[in-house]
Amino acid sequence: MNTPQPNLPAYLDASTNIEMRLPPSNDEAEQALLGAILANNAAYEKVSDFLRAEHFADGVHARIFEACGKLIERGQIANAIQLKSLFEQESALADVGGAQYLAQLQSSYVTIINAADYGKTIHDLYLRRQLIALGEDMVNDAFDHDLDVDASQQIEVSEDRLYKLAEIGQTEGGLSPFRLAVLESLHMTEAAMKRDGLSGVSTGLTDLDKLLGGLHRSDLIILAARPSMGKTALATNIAFNVAAAARVEKDAEGNPVEQRQPVAFFSLEMSAEQLAGRVIAERTGVRSDAMRRGDIQDEEFDKVFEASRELAELPLFVDDTPALSVSQVRTRARRLKRQHGLSLIVVDYLQLMQPPAGKRSDNRVQEVSEITRGLKALAKDLDVPVMALSQLSRAVEQREDKHPQLADLRESGSIEQDADIVMFIYREQYYVERAEPTQRDGEDDNKFHERLERWKERCERAYGKAEIIVAKQRHGPIGSREFAFDGEVTRFSDLISDDHLPAHY
Repeated sequence: MNTPQPNLPAYLDASTNIEMRLPPSNDEAEQALLGAILANNAAYEKVSDFLRAEHFADGVHARIFEACGKLIERGQIANAIQLKSLFEQESALADVGGAQYLAQLQSSYVTIINAADYGKTIHDLYLRRQLIALGEDMVNDAFDHDLDVDASQQIEVSEDRLYKLAEIGQTEGGLSPFRLAVLESLHMTEAAMKRDGLSGVSTGLTDLDKLLGGLHRSDLIILAARPSMGKTALATNIAFNVAAAARVEKDAEGNPVEQRQPVAFFSLEMSAEQLAGRVIAERTGVRSDAMRRGDIQDEEFDKVFEASRELAELPLFVDDTPALSVSQVRTRARRLKRQHGLSLIVVDYLQLMQPPAGKRSDNRVQEVSEITRGLKALAKDLDVPVMALSQLSRAVEQREDKHPQLADLRESGSIEQDADIVMFIYREQYYVERAEPTQRDGEDDNKFHERLERWKERCERAYGKAEIIVAKQRHGPIGSREFAFDGEVTRFSDLISDDHLPAHY
């Protein structure tokens, strides 16, 4: 009597015909490439940029390729005779025929022309084997229910591993003719001429754009200041200006086409709602703290409502997840670029980021070094400017001159080294208002009132102004520019100077 079989899922059903599949490989391609190299070492140069010994499926072939590479890089000839002495003690080679196998490989040489194609085939099959292994790990990790790692974290880890595998998969690269770089530079210059000297992404602040030429692709921009100087305000203003300004480019037929400029804003300190409140306040002139309390008039609410409708259409994307790592930022930014495009990444702020997994240490300077290197690599990988905010040390407060310097950057060595641009914000108004004079012992009223009047004059000169200092610019001049700053609505804007007034005024 036949025992009834339980109803099992298809992948557990013993009656299912499961075909055992071996990882993909191509022994013939590996042999053909090694034969070409042994017969003519010039074949090695066609594949050495992207092919490594570990990419070979056959371990013996991997050893032969590695040995050929060592001999060729030393300026020696790699052929069957030279390799024979190296492999005399190799039992693995003896199993496949020893020196006779080397001679067989060399004699099977057909042509050097196909060497690069063979190399790419070997490399492609290696990537496929890695994908299979990665897929198996993903399945096993998903079945292993770890309470400390949720599904979204597993997805991010898998995306990061896929991205690293994709980087390995880039077989193109290496040295290229200088004429290509010259042409690219010429195109950039032409674009800058058409955009009034602006070759990068416009910040929306005219004087800053003139000094920087805009925010350039693949640049890491550090924006640093002491608390209450307006770091987040300036970063938010720039992010809004970029997202609100469509870039005009020409299509293949020469017709002008507007290109949206999506921005990714990673806020590790403030919530997305608080950032939105700042942007709305900056656009409407209604204080964000009044909006939070609901202490606004009907006409002000109408302005807020209308501004909210307009802002909702902007390609500005905010992630307020705390304690992100560079790997997580890269994964999310890369996904945004794939789905919507990407023109700028803002990280607020640097010291709140987590170091890469496995790179944590008791030395915070070393951790920040890993973070800044990762952000610079992110800018180059995604080919967009990355603006990272940073705190300054308290050394600023100890000096009489409160203007920040590069040495004031916290964990400054790596930040200063990796950044393409370092900008500081300095608001004299902040310090002057907190230095209101008091009458000294034995000081007469007239002298005290003189000092008080001088203080009031300084307050008036400094009121509503902010200085943005470019302390480092890898590809341009350094200097400082003054801007208007409205603290009530956290808005930076171009400053209308009084230098048009008559000299005798």
